[in-house]
Amino acid sequence: MTKIETGTQKFLKEVAAEFASLPEVTAVAFAGSRTGELSDGNSDIDLCVYAETEPPEAWRTRLARKYGNRASIGNHFWETGDEWIASHSGTVIDIMYRSPTWIEEQLERVWQRHQASVGYSTCFVYNVLHSQLLYDRDGWFASLQAKMAQPYPEPLRRAIVAKNHPVLRGLHSCYVHQITLALDRHDRVSVNHRVAALLASYFDILFAINRFPHPGEKRLVSYVLAKCPKRPPEIRMQIDELLSAIGASDRSLLLKRVNDLLDGLDGLLVAEGLITL
Repeated sequence: MTKIETGTQKFLKEVAAEFASLPEVTAVAFAGSRTGELSDGNSDIDLCVYAETEPPEAWRTRLARKYGNRASIGNHFWETGDEWIASHSGTVIDIMYRSPTWIEEQLERVWQRHQASVGYSTCFVYNVLHSQLLYDRDGWFASLQAKMAQPYPEPLRRAIVAKNHPVLRGLHSCYVHQITLALDRHDRVSVNHRVAALLASYFDILFAINRFPHPGEKRLVSYVLAKCPKRPPEIRMQIDELLSAIGASDRSLLLKRVNDLLDGLDGLLVAEGLITL
């Protein structure tokens, strides 16, 4: 984990104490990119506030004014949250509000019931496991982390492959087919959209092969190189070449790059006994 500056440590403790004063708040955790080994100075400070009901927006506005400026309170674009700029550092503070029941359901769905998604299957698992606890009223969050700190379930590993591998190039509506149609239509927006979806499933499978929870959207190649010994040997070059080919005039080049990437993944899956060709 990246070392946290003294000023930021003090800031985190003070903000967590503010939330701890509210009876509806169960726990506060420092999460996101800053808690990972590959973060940098451009990473936001992410706080997850676990509460039975969301703290009042008026209270949250006062909190933002006390510790920062340029606040945007009550965002509902993804998870419910607030954003503001910390006065002590100029860093973006991203606060997400989650109910304990909701996060328990997300984790149980994946870790106990082994239900995969099309891309990003285990992101909440990674988020919880790598969160740093700042406040825990009754020990609930510590217990949740302990429950998740178990070996990667083999049925989940297989479920992620079963959910994501066919959509790469095994179905009539697979991503390779959709990319081909988009190229025929000269629809570059659609090409970009389908390549992004293909990569989401590709990395979901690759992390599952290595029994490593998915770290999220950022620095995926770096995480694979650092944490996934089972990987195509030329993955960095293959990803770079694929992305460079999106705007190439030769439409066949992108399809070749995509298939080269997927051939390497299939080789890993066969070696692991997760698919047969």
